[in-house]
Amino acid sequence: MTVKEVVDARKTRIEADEAWGMLKTAKSLAVAKGKKVLRFDTVADEKDAVLKRAMGPSGNLRAPTYRVKDGFVIGFHPELYEEWVK
Repeated sequence: MTVKEVVDARKTRIEADEAWGMLKTAKSLAVAKGKKVLRFDTVADEKDAVLKRAMGPSGNLRAPTYRVKDGFVIGFHPELYEEWVK
């Protein structure tokens, strides 16, 4: 796996409008929060639900966020990462 770009969330804010600009093109999206993982397969049709889960309390896109091909993985969840890298 090759990393093309790394953005430090502490230095670069990605607010809702910019985040939606990236996320709406995804064919799949997995958002991990605590022990739960929520998956979206029709991202473009679920703007409010996607942003509600993808944005942190500070109004910034939650970290870590990974873009892989045409999908995104947001948040930390060990089992999700194991599945994702296979």
